[in-house]
Amino acid sequence: MEDESNPGHRIDDPGRVAAVVSTGLVDTPREEAFDRLTRLASDLIGAPMVFVTLVDDRVSYWKSTTGLDDAGPRQNAVEESFCQFVVTSGTEQVIADTRADTRTRSMAAVESMNIQAWAGIPVRAAGGEVLGTFCAMDVRPREWTHRQLEILRTLAQAAGGEIALRMALQEARHASAAAERHAADAERHAARAERSAAEATELAETLQQSLLPSGNPRIPGMEVAARYRPGGGGAEVLGDFYDVFPVPGGWGVVVGDVCGKGPWAARTTALARSTVRAVGHTEDDTRAVLAALNDVLHVWFAGRHSFVTATYATMTAADEGLNTVVVNGGHPPAFLLRADGEVRQFADGGRALGLRPEAAVGREEECLKPGDSLVFYTDGVTESRPPGSTDQFGEDGVARVLGSLPPAAGAEAVAEAVSRAALDHAGGQVPDDTAIVVVRSPQSLPIPEPA
Repeated sequence: MEDESNPGHRIDDPGRVAAVVSTGLVDTPREEAFDRLTRLASDLIGAPMVFVTLVDDRVSYWKSTTGLDDAGPRQNAVEESFCQFVVTSGTEQVIADTRADTRTRSMAAVESMNIQAWAGIPVRAAGGEVLGTFCAMDVRPREWTHRQLEILRTLAQAAGGEIALRMALQEARHASAAAERHAADAERHAARAERSAAEATELAETLQQSLLPSGNPRIPGMEVAARYRPGGGGAEVLGDFYDVFPVPGGWGVVVGDVCGKGPWAARTTALARSTVRAVGHTEDDTRAVLAALNDVLHVWFAGRHSFVTATYATMTAADEGLNTVVVNGGHPPAFLLRADGEVRQFADGGRALGLRPEAAVGREEECLKPGDSLVFYTDGVTESRPPGSTDQFGEDGVARVLGSLPPAAGAEAVAEAVSRAALDHAGGQVPDDTAIVVVRSPQSLPIPEPA
């Protein structure tokens, strides 16, 4: 089947179908990793049904189905699936009234499942192929709002990150097994092991790119700079994360750190970043955003001894500058660098997230005046130290670097100075992930509000 407006996209495209099959998820039972995402979407946008689907050339398989009786079917023929429109167009598709849309009004699911409104976002493979959809349905016609669609986009990305993680692990295991089978031939074994390590590193980097913002985060009218260095071996996946995104009336910034490394940390990273972005899109109470993340993580950990620390800040235009609210869940406190060179650290506050059912979140409010900068970082920066030494860079090291900068230093200069100083202190070694985000207010106000 081919979309007339996009003749290059086909349901039966061999490369796309191969990518779907390679996930190993078609015709497999539902899993909590995906169900958590669809439940979160249903709660946030008020949609009675939310699915994660995988679409090959014959069927649309429903990997996760929030709002559908488990006793019912878990797939339908591709020609009877709304997901076909996402696959053939290669883009998200939004239908306010299925009975009025010429594509869907005669489809069986409109009556059998009482689907009267539908929105589908592509879930993509690392290579860009559309694997299926993250889709929401309603039993009444509705106009899908920009924020609702942005939540679906964010959670679709998280679903894609979960799939990328699984495939990365699968590829790494296959490469390792292949190397072991040739252990008798030392030269071939060494060459294969080297290739396997390179492939694992590439896969880890691909996964990291799917979990971090693509390119430098941007806030119209402001300077934003970020630095991220993965710690440990190249094949380890990250535990630090950051994001910048629009919130009601302004912009939000989050920087966080997941306890641990490897696949579990990567899954938790994807979930944490997606939850903050999804809740932050609609919730103007900053404490409530981290409280929601605590709720999600406490269920996610299910007794596992793990936690996440995070600092979340919102910035909205005010008469004298930007009203900035910073909340903290056990994370190293951010710094405020004034345009005149004054350095002030926000107060410690809160408890690491996910440890207990109730969140403990610290809150502080400050006016960000023209030329002022907020500096966020993870403990990979403050805990950097020379090999064999206990002399950590520390928060006082961050303060010294900021205090040595010229007045009104730009965001890029601030981020690079802190990153370089921590790396130099550690003798060029990066034992732990390090993330730094600097947001600098414009010299003239007001700044444009996000659309």
